[in-house]
Amino acid sequence: MSLFKHGKNNNSASDQAILAEMALRSIHDGVIMTDKNGVIKFINSAAANMTGYGENAIGLDYGLVIKLESKEGRELFPNENLLAVSMQSGQALEAFQATLIATDSDKRVPVSISLILGEGASQDRIITFRNIAKELAEEGEQAEFISTASHEMRTPVATIDGYLSLCLNPQTATIDERARGYLAAAQAASKHLGKLFQDLLDVTKLDDDRIRPNLQPVNMVELVESIANGYMQIAKDAKIKLTIGSDSPIAFGDNRLRQVVYGFIDLNFIREILDNLIDNAIKYTPEGGSVYVNVRGDGDRVLINVTDTGIGISAEDLGHIFQKFYRVDNSDTRTNGGTGLGLYIVKRRVEAMGGKVWAESAFGEGSTFYVSLPRLSEDEYKKRMIVIQNQQIQAQIAAQQQPAPAATVLPAQPIASATAVSPVHPAAPATAQPTTAPSVAAQPIQSVQNQTNINQNGGVK
Repeated sequence: MSLFKHGKNNNSASDQAILAEMALRSIHDGVIMTDKNGVIKFINSAAANMTGYGENAIGLDYGLVIKLESKEGRELFPNENLLAVSMQSGQALEAFQATLIATDSDKRVPVSISLILGEGASQDRIITFRNIAKELAEEGEQAEFISTASHEMRTPVATIDGYLSLCLNPQTATIDERARGYLAAAQAASKHLGKLFQDLLDVTKLDDDRIRPNLQPVNMVELVESIANGYMQIAKDAKIKLTIGSDSPIAFGDNRLRQVVYGFIDLNFIREILDNLIDNAIKYTPEGGSVYVNVRGDGDRVLINVTDTGIGISAEDLGHIFQKFYRVDNSDTRTNGGTGLGLYIVKRRVEAMGGKVWAESAFGEGSTFYVSLPRLSEDEYKKRMIVIQNQQIQAQIAAQQQPAPAATVLPAQPIASATAVSPVHPAAPATAQPTTAPSVAAQPIQSVQNQTNINQNGGVK
């Protein structure tokens, strides 16, 4: 089937159409054209090979041919399949990364997908996708270098920070106030550097999928309330009012924290996400301001918001704040140190759990950060909890059934005759062997996060 219609009375246009079709068939990127309903009208050789359908794909629905899963290798939630969303809404799409599954071989290939909307009454859709395995491999090598360098640099930075702490401790050192100010500034810089290296490590692990979510059913109301309560004293010290519930300037109409809302999330991921968002809200809100944390059910989603009455974000910066190393540059933000990686890590953590994060703000009017995550019904939550409990019981039974290690029986030794006399040799002088203690590199102490107990009945205590 030809992609282009050749005009009978226009040889020049016909020749151009033939050349265009030949070009599309010869390029390495996959190209599929569909009508507005998603029925395939054209597929080039690259797309036929990558999808495993061949020319037989013409006339089929594109969803049967372009089978996708997430970059992490899991099934995409409906709202995560941006190609399907764009095809249905008629909106263009650019550089959507996913994994393409070949129908004939079940082979998986990482691809970058774009969607172009055709002009005119036909409203055709042109889907292009390219294999990005080589690009990802090169990015992985770069990430490995950054990861190794960051890991090695953490040790000397931790050592520097330790010695500076000793210098600033009145019990171990005596210094004047001027020197104390210099050392305090040096210690603040070393802590900032240590945070940068830790963030770099986290980013490289996220980018090459070495950190994968451990999803489990959770009572989101209890969890969010527990995490936010941990910031009460910090907010009080900063002279900021922290409210957990619906007492916000964008009130939801009732006390949403009294809802029973369940999610399927990674506990460590959600803690790091909220730690970052709440800490930022407090950091960028002046004294006398307020911070509001809320969670509620929104259809099949769990919606968390962290709202502040702080300095806000300009429209120019708002579209870039989740990019790697991006920092808002104004006089109000320069006084607060940051690595420019915190919100990028938040975005990657949220997306790894099948969620979405975005912000609404205006400069000088405060900000609201939203986190939307998959929601579980009460029945789904109970079923998943039963599965987990059964797995725990089976693990305990298996551990109890492990056979005890057999005792080591030494072979019987012959009894020496009382009349036997051993030859006597002069004792050799004992040579003292130097004992070398293993070198222990100073490592930064990592905080241990308390796990939140899940109330299976769903109520907030």
